[in-house]
Amino acid sequence: MTNLTFDVVGLGLNATDVAIETPVYPGFNSKVEFISSSWQAGGQVATAMVVCQRLGLRAKYVGRLGSDPMGEFQRESLVREGLDISDAVVVEGCPNQMAYIMIDKSTGERTILWHRDPRLTIRPEELRPEMFTCARALHLDGHDTAAAVQAARWARAAGIPVALDVDNIYPGVDDLLANIDYLIGSSRFPSAYIGEHDIFRALEEIQRRHPMKLVAATLGRDGIVALENGRFIYQPGYEVACRDTTGAGDVFHGAFVYALLQGWPTERILDFSNAMAGLSCQSTGARGGIATREEAEKLMANSRRNPPRWTSLPTPSRDRVVPR
Repeated sequence: MTNLTFDVVGLGLNATDVAIETPVYPGFNSKVEFISSSWQAGGQVATAMVVCQRLGLRAKYVGRLGSDPMGEFQRESLVREGLDISDAVVVEGCPNQMAYIMIDKSTGERTILWHRDPRLTIRPEELRPEMFTCARALHLDGHDTAAAVQAARWARAAGIPVALDVDNIYPGVDDLLANIDYLIGSSRFPSAYIGEHDIFRALEEIQRRHPMKLVAATLGRDGIVALENGRFIYQPGYEVACRDTTGAGDVFHGAFVYALLQGWPTERILDFSNAMAGLSCQSTGARGGIATREEAEKLMANSRRNPPRWTSLPTPSRDRVVPR
């Protein structure tokens, strides 16, 4: 793995968001005057790659873009950030993935209404190994699962670590998880996938079924809990003045890949990723609040964390795992 062109390649979603700030979340059958409205570039993998690029990595995005004004807005945002998009395909006559995001100004929490045209689906036969074996790491979201599986297999065969951001149980997810090194799911994914309410048991069972280097779940303002080398690691989130939580998870994943490639200890990787995600919530839009490494490290050194969800963690043990 020498003379690689990129540090990281991402395969997955991009989206153009219409961010709408409201004074409070509107109730059913109500009429509320909104505060502001703006177009924002977003999407799970596209945003994570922007984070990597801003932190100093050489990043490449592989995906599909619409040919409408929202698709052009997204494409221009990636070019402006300096990402390589030579393998990002523009689908003629197709709208870009988009979302209407309602942001409750009083809390910063958001509700997302989204749509993705089926013509934006990435198919395995459209991919080539050299798209992914040109980097030190591969990041996926698993939405187009068959394509993600193919990319992950090529990367792992070349000795390239694969990270996955997953929040839904897609058809074929078992094959995908079998080819992942670092799984960081949403708070609901482990329990939904395993059918076990206890998040610790769910993470253990995922690790048993699909041995990985790290299995974790993000917990919003509560931070993250992870399982690595037979032990649980918990890092609480940071207290910030939250304006908009949109894209915080995507920023976390980009920061995670960056920190992983720095060779940092796992606790520092997770702490740094928490700080980057927290800082991103202080501005509107998925990419509006991407911090610098220095800003994140200042937060880590000087700021308060949210009250920890757990004061102690269980000890992983096979007799706690629900049999398959």
